[in-house]
Amino acid sequence: MSRYKMIVNPISGRGAGESVIPDLENQLREHSLDFDLVRTERPWHAVELTQGAVSDGYDIIVAVGGDGTANEVLNGLMLAKEDGAGTGVLGLIGVGRGNDLAFGMGVPSGLEKGLEILFQGDRRTVDVGIVKGGTFPQGRFFGNGVGIGFDTVVGFEAMKMKRIHGFLNYFLAALKTIFLYYQAPLVKIEYNNKTIEQLSLMVSIMNGRRMGGGFWMAPEAKIDDGLFDLCIADQVSKLGILALIPRFMQGTQASHSAVNTGRTNKIVVTAIEGVLPAHADGETICTEGKRLTVELLAGEIDVICQA
Repeated sequence: MSRYKMIVNPISGRGAGESVIPDLENQLREHSLDFDLVRTERPWHAVELTQGAVSDGYDIIVAVGGDGTANEVLNGLMLAKEDGAGTGVLGLIGVGRGNDLAFGMGVPSGLEKGLEILFQGDRRTVDVGIVKGGTFPQGRFFGNGVGIGFDTVVGFEAMKMKRIHGFLNYFLAALKTIFLYYQAPLVKIEYNNKTIEQLSLMVSIMNGRRMGGGFWMAPEAKIDDGLFDLCIADQVSKLGILALIPRFMQGTQASHSAVNTGRTNKIVVTAIEGVLPAHADGETICTEGKRLTVELLAGEIDVICQA
């Protein structure tokens, strides 16, 4: 019988993580699962808990929270694998704000849907990305995507809005960011044996399809095809950014003249003038980075998801 380690972030979703625990435990017992539940207490704690769980022989490590919790559990699984401690299967129950990583892995938001998929137990082998640079020169793993530039600042602003939840939170943050961050840095982008130098408002490097709970950065992306989907936006005016936002909400931005797309398994972005604010799965990589290397690792972990 599989052993489950449930890693719950109690402050995810403005406290939703804590509030779902009684129902979560009841349903796990009703389905006779062999489980242990633990709450996270600080940043990076879920990484440590996951590594310990793998070493202790737990088969399935379930992140109960938002993108940050899921990203930390993913990092814990990858680090445990690197260290030779063993391998574990990733489970996801999205009760955070955006839940984009879970969505990209094929797990809809909410306790009910997450448990339904967990109990079904269908698995899929997926790709994992790693970004090196900023405050993670050794690298940080991610499942959904890396954002460089505008969308990262949107995330910073969204975190400041404590009373607004969900997609509206990111949408309002995007509007606010237009007036804070619209001067794109001059960057060098290297991938697929070519080099581009340009003013880039945003560089999105996607394994999944969505960020911010409703911005379709890469609507055609697949999490198991061995390639990132790229979305690179040139410098545009404030009005130009406003015009782009609805396109990203619909996933039609590729037809805009200021947007370039591509596919690759490795990309290097360097700031020639200015700096690179960047995130991975919504977690800050740097606020003023100069060089980031992002690489895809094909077929790295198994995830419990929709068949």
